[in-house]
Amino acid sequence: MFGLDLWQIGMATAVTLVAGFVKGAVGFAMPMIMMSAFGSFLPAEVALALLILPTLFTNIAQAFRQGWRAAWESTVAYRRHIAMVVVFLVLSAQFVTAIPQAVMYLLLGGPILLFALWQLAGRSLAIRIEHRARVETVLGVIGGLYGGISGIWGPPLIVYLLSIGAGKAETVRVQGVVFLIGAVSLTVAHLTSGVLNGATLPLSAAMVVPAMIGLWAGFRLQDRLDAVRLRRWTLVLLVLTGFNLVRRALAF
Repeated sequence: MFGLDLWQIGMATAVTLVAGFVKGAVGFAMPMIMMSAFGSFLPAEVALALLILPTLFTNIAQAFRQGWRAAWESTVAYRRHIAMVVVFLVLSAQFVTAIPQAVMYLLLGGPILLFALWQLAGRSLAIRIEHRARVETVLGVIGGLYGGISGIWGPPLIVYLLSIGAGKAETVRVQGVVFLIGAVSLTVAHLTSGVLNGATLPLSAAMVVPAMIGLWAGFRLQDRLDAVRLRRWTLVLLVLTGFNLVRRALAF
Protein backbone atom coordinates (compact mmCIF):
# COMPACT_ATOMS: atom_id res chain seq x y z
CA MET A 1 0.00 0.00 0.00
CA PHE A 2 1.48 3.34 -1.14
CA GLY A 3 4.77 1.48 -1.58
CA LEU A 4 5.00 0.73 2.15
CA ASP A 5 4.26 -2.34 4.25
CA LEU A 6 1.08 -2.30 6.32
CA TRP A 7 3.05 -2.25 9.59
CA GLN A 8 4.91 0.86 8.43
CA ILE A 9 1.64 2.64 7.71
CA GLY A 10 0.31 1.60 11.12
CA MET A 11 3.42 2.89 12.87
CA ALA A 12 3.28 6.15 10.92
CA THR A 13 -0.37 6.62 11.89
CA ALA A 14 0.34 6.06 15.59
CA VAL A 15 3.31 8.43 15.56
CA THR A 16 1.27 11.11 13.79
CA LEU A 17 -1.55 10.81 16.33
CA VAL A 18 0.87 11.32 19.24
CA ALA A 19 2.65 14.16 17.43
CA GLY A 20 -0.67 15.91 16.79
CA PHE A 21 -1.58 15.64 20.47
CA VAL A 22 1.74 17.17 21.58
CA LYS A 23 1.33 20.01 19.07
CA GLY A 24 -2.17 20.70 20.32
CA ALA A 25 -0.96 20.78 23.92
CA VAL A 26 2.12 23.03 23.57
CA GLY A 27 1.87 24.47 20.05
CA PHE A 28 4.84 22.80 18.38
CA ALA A 29 7.00 19.67 18.06
CA MET A 30 4.84 17.74 15.59
CA PRO A 31 7.34 17.72 12.69
CA MET A 32 10.18 17.02 15.11
CA ILE A 33 8.43 14.03 16.66
CA MET A 34 7.35 12.69 13.28
CA MET A 35 10.73 13.14 11.61
CA SER A 36 12.58 11.64 14.56
CA ALA A 37 10.33 8.58 14.79
CA PHE A 38 9.81 8.09 11.06
CA GLY A 39 13.55 8.04 10.52
CA SER A 40 13.77 4.72 12.37
CA PHE A 41 11.54 2.82 9.92
CA LEU A 42 11.15 4.96 6.78
CA PRO A 43 13.59 6.36 4.19
CA ALA A 44 14.47 10.01 4.91
CA GLU A 45 12.69 11.48 1.87
CA VAL A 46 9.53 9.44 2.52
CA ALA A 47 9.57 10.54 6.17
CA LEU A 48 9.82 14.17 5.11
CA ALA A 49 6.99 13.78 2.60
CA LEU A 50 4.66 12.19 5.16
CA LEU A 51 4.86 15.11 7.58
CA ILE A 52 4.19 17.87 5.03
CA LEU A 53 0.38 17.78 4.68
CA PRO A 54 -0.34 17.01 8.36
CA THR A 55 1.87 19.96 9.26
CA LEU A 56 0.00 22.20 6.83
CA PHE A 57 -3.50 21.35 8.05
CA THR A 58 -2.76 21.34 11.79
CA ASN A 59 -1.12 24.75 11.49
CA ILE A 60 -4.20 26.13 9.75
CA ALA A 61 -6.27 25.01 12.75
CA GLN A 62 -3.75 26.42 15.26
CA ALA A 63 -3.18 29.76 13.53
CA PHE A 64 -6.88 30.59 13.20
CA ARG A 65 -8.12 29.15 16.48
CA GLN A 66 -8.54 32.69 17.89
CA GLY A 67 -9.87 34.17 14.66
CA TRP A 68 -8.40 35.70 11.52
CA ARG A 69 -7.82 39.14 13.06
CA ALA A 70 -5.53 37.82 15.79
CA ALA A 71 -3.70 35.71 13.21
CA TRP A 72 -3.19 38.75 10.98
CA GLU A 73 -1.87 40.85 13.87
CA SER A 74 0.68 38.15 14.65
CA THR A 75 1.69 38.00 10.99
CA VAL A 76 2.39 41.73 10.95
CA ALA A 77 4.19 41.71 14.30
CA TYR A 78 6.57 38.88 13.27
CA ARG A 79 6.88 39.75 9.58
CA ARG A 80 10.70 39.80 9.61
CA HIS A 81 10.95 36.27 10.92
CA ILE A 82 8.25 35.03 8.57
CA ALA A 83 9.88 36.58 5.50
CA MET A 84 13.23 34.99 6.25
CA VAL A 85 11.70 31.57 6.94
CA VAL A 86 9.85 31.61 3.62
CA VAL A 87 12.80 32.77 1.50
CA PHE A 88 15.42 30.47 2.98
CA LEU A 89 13.10 27.48 3.31
CA VAL A 90 12.38 27.55 -0.43
CA LEU A 91 16.07 27.98 -1.24
CA SER A 92 17.33 25.20 1.02
CA ALA A 93 14.61 22.75 -0.08
CA GLN A 94 16.32 22.46 -3.45
CA PHE A 95 19.42 21.05 -1.74
CA VAL A 96 17.69 18.48 0.48
CA THR A 97 19.62 15.59 -1.05
CA ALA A 98 22.97 17.43 -1.32
CA ILE A 99 23.67 18.81 2.17
CA PRO A 100 25.05 16.41 4.83
CA GLN A 101 22.19 15.99 7.29
CA ALA A 102 24.53 15.02 10.13
CA VAL A 103 26.11 18.48 10.06
CA MET A 104 22.73 20.23 9.95
CA TYR A 105 21.33 18.14 12.82
CA LEU A 106 24.35 18.89 15.00
CA LEU A 107 24.36 22.63 14.28
CA LEU A 108 20.66 22.88 15.10
CA GLY A 109 20.42 20.42 17.98
CA GLY A 110 23.48 21.58 19.96
CA PRO A 111 22.42 25.21 20.53
CA ILE A 112 18.80 24.23 21.20
CA LEU A 113 19.87 21.72 23.84
CA LEU A 114 22.15 24.23 25.56
CA PHE A 115 19.51 26.98 25.50
CA ALA A 116 16.78 24.79 26.97
CA LEU A 117 19.02 23.37 29.71
CA TRP A 118 20.17 26.89 30.59
CA GLN A 119 16.55 28.07 30.92
CA LEU A 120 15.46 25.02 32.94
CA ALA A 121 18.34 25.68 35.33
CA GLY A 122 16.70 29.02 36.14
CA ARG A 123 19.05 31.20 34.11
CA SER A 124 17.56 33.96 31.97
CA LEU A 125 18.49 34.78 28.41
CA ALA A 126 16.42 37.84 27.61
CA ILE A 127 16.87 39.76 24.36
CA ARG A 128 17.22 43.52 24.81
CA ILE A 129 14.56 45.52 22.98
CA GLU A 130 17.05 47.28 20.68
CA HIS A 131 18.36 43.93 19.41
CA ARG A 132 15.04 42.19 18.84
CA ALA A 133 14.62 43.02 15.15
CA ARG A 134 18.12 41.77 14.33
CA VAL A 135 17.76 38.58 16.38
CA GLU A 136 14.29 37.90 14.94
CA THR A 137 15.67 38.17 11.40
CA VAL A 138 18.71 35.97 12.03
CA LEU A 139 16.64 33.26 13.69
CA GLY A 140 14.24 33.39 10.74
CA VAL A 141 17.13 32.72 8.36
CA ILE A 142 18.29 29.78 10.50
CA GLY A 143 14.77 28.37 10.73
CA GLY A 144 14.28 28.60 6.97
CA LEU A 145 17.59 26.92 6.16
CA TYR A 146 16.83 23.95 8.40
CA GLY A 147 13.17 23.82 7.42
CA GLY A 148 13.75 23.15 3.75
CA ILE A 149 16.14 20.31 4.48
CA SER A 150 14.53 18.60 7.47
CA GLY A 151 10.96 19.89 7.68
CA ILE A 152 11.82 21.38 11.09
CA TRP A 153 11.85 25.19 11.32
CA GLY A 154 10.17 25.77 14.69
CA PRO A 155 12.96 25.70 17.32
CA PRO A 156 14.58 29.06 16.41
CA LEU A 157 11.16 30.78 16.67
CA ILE A 158 10.44 29.11 20.01
CA VAL A 159 13.82 30.19 21.35
CA TYR A 160 12.98 33.76 20.30
CA LEU A 161 9.51 33.72 21.91
CA LEU A 162 10.89 32.34 25.16
CA SER A 163 13.67 34.95 25.16
CA ILE A 164 11.27 37.89 24.78
CA GLY A 165 8.84 36.52 27.37
CA ALA A 166 5.82 36.21 25.08
CA GLY A 167 2.54 35.27 26.79
CA LYS A 168 0.79 31.90 26.49
CA ALA A 169 -1.85 32.87 23.89
CA GLU A 170 0.61 34.88 21.82
CA THR A 171 3.22 32.12 21.91
CA VAL A 172 0.85 29.44 20.64
CA ARG A 173 -0.81 31.71 18.04
CA VAL A 174 2.46 33.06 16.62
CA GLN A 175 3.83 29.54 16.34
CA GLY A 176 0.73 28.56 14.38
CA VAL A 177 0.98 31.53 12.02
CA VAL A 178 4.70 31.18 11.34
CA PHE A 179 4.49 27.41 11.04
CA LEU A 180 1.52 27.73 8.66
CA ILE A 181 3.33 30.10 6.31
CA GLY A 182 6.39 27.88 6.45
CA ALA A 183 4.22 24.81 5.83
CA VAL A 184 2.71 26.36 2.70
CA SER A 185 6.21 27.18 1.45
CA LEU A 186 7.43 23.68 2.31
CA THR A 187 4.54 22.07 0.45
CA VAL A 188 5.13 24.14 -2.68
CA ALA A 189 8.88 23.64 -2.49
CA HIS A 190 8.66 19.87 -2.28
CA LEU A 191 6.06 19.58 -5.00
CA THR A 192 8.83 21.11 -7.08
CA SER A 193 11.72 19.12 -5.58
CA GLY A 194 9.96 15.80 -6.14
CA VAL A 195 9.76 14.77 -2.49
CA LEU A 196 5.97 15.04 -2.75
CA ASN A 197 5.03 12.88 -5.72
CA GLY A 198 2.44 10.39 -6.91
CA ALA A 199 3.65 7.78 -4.43
CA THR A 200 4.08 9.94 -1.30
CA LEU A 201 1.31 12.55 -1.71
CA PRO A 202 -1.63 10.16 -0.99
CA LEU A 203 0.01 8.80 2.16
CA SER A 204 0.84 12.30 3.39
CA ALA A 205 -2.82 13.19 2.88
CA ALA A 206 -3.89 10.09 4.82
CA MET A 207 -1.77 11.20 7.80
CA VAL A 208 -3.87 14.37 8.10
CA VAL A 209 -6.66 12.40 9.82
CA PRO A 210 -4.70 11.11 12.85
CA ALA A 211 -2.87 14.45 13.05
CA MET A 212 -6.14 16.40 13.41
CA ILE A 213 -7.59 13.94 15.93
CA GLY A 214 -4.48 14.28 18.07
CA LEU A 215 -4.45 18.08 17.67
CA TRP A 216 -7.98 18.60 18.97
CA ALA A 217 -7.30 16.30 21.94
CA GLY A 218 -4.16 18.33 22.66
CA PHE A 219 -6.10 21.60 22.50
CA ARG A 220 -8.20 20.41 25.43
CA LEU A 221 -5.06 19.89 27.52
CA GLN A 222 -3.57 23.22 26.43
CA ASP A 223 -6.62 25.09 27.70
CA ARG A 224 -5.90 23.72 31.19
CA LEU A 225 -2.21 24.68 31.25
CA ASP A 226 -1.17 28.00 32.75
CA ALA A 227 1.68 30.05 31.27
CA VAL A 228 4.31 28.75 33.70
CA ARG A 229 3.55 25.09 33.05
CA LEU A 230 3.33 25.69 29.30
CA ARG A 231 6.78 27.30 29.35
CA ARG A 232 8.27 24.44 31.38
CA TRP A 233 6.82 21.75 29.13
CA THR A 234 8.05 23.70 26.11
CA LEU A 235 11.58 23.72 27.51
CA VAL A 236 11.41 20.01 28.33
CA LEU A 237 10.39 19.27 24.75
CA LEU A 238 13.21 21.46 23.47
CA VAL A 239 15.70 19.48 25.56
CA LEU A 240 14.40 16.21 24.13
CA THR A 241 14.42 17.67 20.62
CA GLY A 242 17.95 19.01 20.89
CA PHE A 243 19.22 15.76 22.38
CA ASN A 244 17.60 13.70 19.65
CA LEU A 245 19.01 15.91 16.89
CA VAL A 246 22.52 15.60 18.35
CA ARG A 247 22.05 11.85 18.70
CA ARG A 248 21.02 11.55 15.08
CA ALA A 249 23.98 13.64 13.97
CA LEU A 250 26.41 11.41 15.83
CA ALA A 251 24.73 8.26 14.48
CA PHE A 252 25.64 9.11 10.86
